[in-house]
Order: sequence, then structure tokens, then C-alpha cells
Amino acid sequence: MIATGNDIEVKINDAEICYDDFGESNIPVIFIHGFPFNKSSWQPQIDFLKNKYRVIAYDIRGFGKSTSGDEEPSINLFADDLIQMMDVLQIKKAIVCGLSMGGYILLNAINRYPERFHAIILSDTQCIGDSAEAKEKRYKTIKQIETDGLTDFAAGFIKNVFCQESLENKKELVEKIRNIILSTKPKTVIGTLAALAQRQEKCFSLNEISVPTLILCGKEDKVTPLIQSEFLHAHIKDSKLHSLDKAGHMANLEQADEFNKLVNDFITNL
Repeated sequence: MIATGNDIEVKINDAEICYDDFGESNIPVIFIHGFPFNKSSWQPQIDFLKNKYRVIAYDIRGFGKSTSGDEEPSINLFADDLIQMMDVLQIKKAIVCGLSMGGYILLNAINRYPERFHAIILSDTQCIGDSAEAKEKRYKTIKQIETDGLTDFAAGFIKNVFCQESLENKKELVEKIRNIILSTKPKTVIGTLAALAQRQEKCFSLNEISVPTLILCGKEDKVTPLIQSEFLHAHIKDSKLHSLDKAGHMANLEQADEFNKLVNDFITNL
């Protein structure tokens, strides 16, 4: 019998992965959070969907309550953790939703393990790798964190991920995300920034995706602009794209009701 509830721990590769598991359905829905957040950033989706489906959200290694393990962080490793977790939980196929870095992990995993996915949801993400300029910026950020810690990093990050409307009118939400960033170990943030800088682009494999695909993006996303979601939509056969008004990079939190409805409609119609 697989345990259900909050904060369940399971050994995956060389790390202890912490996850939430609620509800029942033949095909579970798994949520992969973005950088540098944790599984609690999916709370509105879990609350909305758990009465209809089995819903799983987990902390990527090093984030939230998951341990880092000894291996060097990489998108490949994070994708292997996802598949290994599905193996341990005896999940042959899942509907998987990834936001931002969660989307990079998902695109990596479906490229290498296509048979494990029933459908995918790509939120505020992209298939490109870092440009030389973007890599340089990440390594500069690493040096800044090594010198000064996470406070300035978190302040700058918050300004980028939320749209102006959210920054002005959803202060509680903004503060919650700031606290999540500040509660993450600097070592994890640094290691993951390096992993993001070194990730490989996955645009070449988009035309191989043959499962139903939903693409969601905040219209005011500055981190992975809507044009990147439009590119995904143009290259993934029969995919559906929706942009969300008054949302930046955190569309699932900034416009949770609309996001939930779009996800629910997509899953219902599978």
C-alpha cells in the first residue's frame, strides 16, 4: 500500500525526496515546481484537483524538505529522479505538469522516457538552452550569492517573476514566495543555477512529443516570455496554448482559478 498525505519521504537515487500525495485516479497528476521554489508552490492546484484525481507534488532534491544527495545537480539528474520516483510509487504513466525549471525537467524526461507520459502540461517554460550572455549572468549571480547570501538575490528574483499587478495587490503571495526562496540552502541555489546554465536545449525533440500537451503562460512573463510558449505550441503537434492575463512567471499562483480551470478541462478531455 502506497502512503498518502503530506511530507512523505522516499529514497530516490542518492537523495531523500519529500512529496505530497492526495486523491485517487488511475493516472496520477504529478507537479514539478520551478526554481528556486518547492512543492508548496502547487498548493492551489493540489487543493482544487485532489477530490477528482490522484495528485502528487514533490520537492526537487535540495529544495523544500528533500535532501541534496551527493551527485552534482543537473537537469538530467532531476529528470532521472522523476522517473525513479514513479518507479518506486509504481506509476507506469502519469500526466505531468512542470513550471519553468519543472518544464525543463519534463522536456528532458519525455525526450528520454516517452512511454512514461500520458499527457504533459508545460507552464511558463521554454525549450532553449542558456545563451552565452544568460550563462554569464547566472555565474555572476552565483558569485553574488557566495559573497552576500540570498537576500538581494531573492529581492531581484521576486521583481522578475511577478507581474506588476501581483507585486502591488498580492503582497501576501509575494511574501510567501520570498520566504520560500530565503529558506532554500544557498548551496542548492548555487548548484541549481550552474545546472540551469549547463542544460541542453530540447527544441530539436519537440516534434517527437506525441502525447496531448497543454501549454500555459502568463502574458506578462518576463523570465520565459510568451513567445517561447508560442514556439513550443508551433512545434508540438496538436498542442493547446493558453495565455493568462494579469500573470507573470508564476501563472499558477497569480491566476490560480483560471490556471486550475484550464488544467482541469484539459485532464477531463483526455
